[in-house]
Amino acid sequence: MKKALITGASGGIGLEVARQLASKDYKITLVARSEDKLNKAVAGLENEGHTALVADITNKNDLQKLLNLLRTESYDVLINNAGAGIYGQFIDTPLEDQLGTMELNMNSLVTLSYGFLETAAPGNILVNIGSLLAHSSFPGAAVYAGTKSFVANFTESLWYEFKQKGIFIMNFNPGATKSDFHKHAGRQTNTFPNFVLSSVEDVAKELVVALEKTRKPRVVQGWKNRLMLFGFRFLSRRAAINIMGKISPGMAH
Repeated sequence: MKKALITGASGGIGLEVARQLASKDYKITLVARSEDKLNKAVAGLENEGHTALVADITNKNDLQKLLNLLRTESYDVLINNAGAGIYGQFIDTPLEDQLGTMELNMNSLVTLSYGFLETAAPGNILVNIGSLLAHSSFPGAAVYAGTKSFVANFTESLWYEFKQKGIFIMNFNPGATKSDFHKHAGRQTNTFPNFVLSSVEDVAKELVVALEKTRKPRVVQGWKNRLMLFGFRFLSRRAAINIMGKISPGMAH
């Protein structure tokens, strides 16, 4: 039985990925800040042997605890799913909050990637969750988009470093998803046109398929998102940024 550790797994994409992997006989360790949500999540997974680990990975002590676990438990798969963003124009958003986003989306992800890869063996898989915005500027969420660009480039570089060792590393990039992310970021999903939204079930299914295929270092989820990025190739950079600014929930329109 394979073992997978998933951060940010008490809801949304992380929990749905846990459900789908559990149905494939993975033994899952779910990591998040809410003990109540984690316990409910574990109870809802198929099969037995799953565990919950309460941790805030922006807290140095909690992060170290998780780092030690990765070094000793020999997980087959690590999915760095925990992440956050804030909608709002840069100067109108508290600096401390934006630095906190950077801490979670970049520093914690790098730390956990390091701990996993220190002891990774051939056949092991690291998945770092990025965003469609890793490949497009996004006024009204500038820091968030910047962190996801970092995740994309960081992860693809690791893919090259480890491919000859038989360790697969993937940057998975969802588009706008019907989850609590937007609520936590200060907006609702209905801010977006419904046709651009994906369900957490569809996002998780595509992630699991990509994880099983172990082919591409970068996966953009959803044909609509892939089509949009393809179309941007034919626009000037200025035009593309203008489009993203006009549809951004973080901009006052």
